[in-house]
Amino acid sequence: MKLSNIYVLAISLSLAFACSQKQTQEPIQEEINLMIKSEKVAEHNGQPVFHYVLDNGTMQVELSNFGGLVHKIITPDKNGNKENITLTFDTVEEFLTKPNPFFGATAGRVANRIAKGKFVLDGKSYELARNNGDNHLHGGVEGFNKKVWTPETYSNDSVVGVKMTYLSVDGEEGYPGNLKTTLWMELTTDNTLRIRFEAVTDQKTILNLTNHTYFNLGGVKRDVLDHEFQFWADAYTPVNEELIPTGEVKDVTGTPFDFRSPKNLGEQIAANGEGFDHNMVMKLEKSDEMKHFVQVKHPESGRVMDMYSDNMGVQFYTANFVKDFQGADRKTYDKHWGFCLESQIWPDAINHENFPSPILNPGEKYEHTIEYRFSVEK
Repeated sequence: MKLSNIYVLAISLSLAFACSQKQTQEPIQEEINLMIKSEKVAEHNGQPVFHYVLDNGTMQVELSNFGGLVHKIITPDKNGNKENITLTFDTVEEFLTKPNPFFGATAGRVANRIAKGKFVLDGKSYELARNNGDNHLHGGVEGFNKKVWTPETYSNDSVVGVKMTYLSVDGEEGYPGNLKTTLWMELTTDNTLRIRFEAVTDQKTILNLTNHTYFNLGGVKRDVLDHEFQFWADAYTPVNEELIPTGEVKDVTGTPFDFRSPKNLGEQIAANGEGFDHNMVMKLEKSDEMKHFVQVKHPESGRVMDMYSDNMGVQFYTANFVKDFQGADRKTYDKHWGFCLESQIWPDAINHENFPSPILNPGEKYEHTIEYRFSVEK
């Protein structure tokens, strides 16, 4: 039974600007409406689960504090038709009981794979769950994607959002240290979904957080092979048959990973084989710079998504393992029906001395920002 606890906050802003086409023309009024809708939809392990709608008048982002989840992103195409552009379920409640390939989830403590579920920290060996063949994936059996986060809505003149916190206790899923993570998920007036992470620990640990939304800018009607991608990446990290990085950092020149100019995804997948599930190298040194990582275009709908991040890599995944999956709107998702752009430290970094370090020490603050900026080309 749906629980009826609804909270709505709206901010209306009127922006006036003059049109220069006629000297006597009256100013045009354009109204921007920022709204947060919050509804309690379930309880999980005795904690309330909420469904949130962030609305700026042009697009909507639906979230949940279960799993720090992006539930849906609804954006207009070049004709103004609004559609959901993510792979998902119809309701948040379904995420509580139905397995899924990390749709929209916050992945942690450590996103991506750790070889053999093992790592060494200060001479001590740690063993994690092997939940992806012989390897550890996305935080384990019950990673951050299955936790209920403590939420708080917020707003100002330019954003509406939800702040969420989660305390991962020492030993959870085999990781050391009590880790407090804060997650902000917000929608701006200029059609940007911004995701920000901060975390602190009381013991030396490893950390690599990301969001795992599957996008389909065509409105999730078929595969994404007709999308065009451009990555500002000169290198990638090759993987073995288990999708674990080999430790090499390879130049993209002359390979199917060279997206430095816009490329059709279907053509690049045909050149690469089964698809992509690889880390694209965006930076060689850590910095606070918000770098333009990727631009994705869907020519038919006119939708464009630009991704920016301050992290060092982005895992490019083309839903290679999705097959006959019953998703939202009675659609059956299949191979290559979506793509993920998972901003993160490079995979299995703790086991490669030449990779950026995922170690977080007491007294340090982990910070990570991702922006997905949406627009339309006619």
